[in-house]
Amino acid sequence: MDRRSFSRRMLMGGGAVAAAGVASLSLPAPAAALPHPVRRAPAGGVVRHIRMYVEKLPDGRMGYGLQKGKATVPGPHIELNEGDTLHIEFVNTLDVPAGLHAHGVDYDIASDGTRMNHSTVEPGATRTYTWRTHTPGLRSDGTWQPGSAGYWHYHDHAVGSDHGTGGIRDGLYGPLVVRRRGDILPDKTITIVFNGMSINNTPAGESPDFTTTLGDRLEVVMITHGDFYHTFHMHGHRWADNRTGMLTGPDDPSRVVDTKIVGPADSFGFQVIAGEHVGAGAWMYHCHVQSHADRGMGGMLLVADRDGTVPGHDE
Repeated sequence: MDRRSFSRRMLMGGGAVAAAGVASLSLPAPAAALPHPVRRAPAGGVVRHIRMYVEKLPDGRMGYGLQKGKATVPGPHIELNEGDTLHIEFVNTLDVPAGLHAHGVDYDIASDGTRMNHSTVEPGATRTYTWRTHTPGLRSDGTWQPGSAGYWHYHDHAVGSDHGTGGIRDGLYGPLVVRRRGDILPDKTITIVFNGMSINNTPAGESPDFTTTLGDRLEVVMITHGDFYHTFHMHGHRWADNRTGMLTGPDDPSRVVDTKIVGPADSFGFQVIAGEHVGAGAWMYHCHVQSHADRGMGGMLLVADRDGTVPGHDE
């Protein structure tokens, strides 16, 4: 039984009830999640400075990191509030030109990060990229201007081609979250990237598992790269198909879903209460295109019980 298998005891647990032919099924409710105080995003307007390195990893992949020698795939989680400005001192340690291109935020042409307008960084060189964000409001013509809040991403736009195909293929991407004042903050954020037929550029069958605790407010940032369309699905949990992944109240018309079709350069995010209504356990996430799932595009969300155990998970 591999690491993604549920225990045989769990799979067989409902057999006796089904065989009895009862007209209705009533199962014990899972243990209630512990309440968490709700934290909310503050107003923006902060100016921040970070340094980011682009590096080749020992396994042949490429990654971004906030310290030299610490690059990861996906790259660092970058979070802003509407109204914030971020200056990124970008250091290229590769032997080819590289860049940093962002989705969803504001920037001048010098911060586009592409070959076509000469805003990439030569090997061994440094360049500062500046990303700005804004709040929603009325334009001067009276039309509504949306703010920058959303689940976005950044990636290379130079390695391998004018579109950064080689860099993205080898891991040069990461999450960018912009929050609106008052947005609910999570206890934990994870990033899942469907890149070609891999998840976070891991080999087939070695997709990452993520751990959390029953009752945690878990945020998922989902990004897609490569040449394929996928269907993201998470077992046991569901979310609203809107900007935040949460309903604003009983009259919010947003659809509640547990699958979402995603294509190259798509990104979205949502929050769930881990194990809400279903309890702790080893809950799968995967691409629901069957041939993709069969090729290893799936992993586990391991929701630990209060004693630290994960029901249905075999070490």
